[in-house]
Amino acid sequence: MERDLTFPGGTVPVAAVAWRFSPSGGPGGQHANRSSTRVEATLDLAEAGTMSTEARRRLTERFGPVLRLVVDDTRSQARNRDIALDRLEQRLRDGLASAEPRRPTRPSRRARRRRLDWKRRRSETKRGRRRIDPSGLDAL
Repeated sequence: MERDLTFPGGTVPVAAVAWRFSPSGGPGGQHANRSSTRVEATLDLAEAGTMSTEARRRLTERFGPVLRLVVDDTRSQARNRDIALDRLEQRLRDGLASAEPRRPTRPSRRARRRRLDWKRRRSETKRGRRRIDPSGLDAL
């Protein structure tokens, strides 16, 4: 089942994704040692599918010229491939999402008072840990 990766900036055919398979590390006995279930998906953003030049520029700026994902979540190569495609699609969507501009705010009067009270208590705690000067005891 060949599908296209769709995101707000365009579409990329699955054929544009380069695949590499290798044995997944970790425990698992003979199955893990003999099966190439680890999936590495690579997408060249300069050559990939139909997307607007603005989308291509933003994705390249954010991820570099090549987008690479490695998945070895399951024991099945086919399932890891599907997971890689889902994550690749999500990463393309997230790469084009723009963050809302931050509106600067000031701390409230109560927040400033809380902060200064905490600093005062902390200072008293540290003052109580100081070593007593033996020469100063004679003066008392």
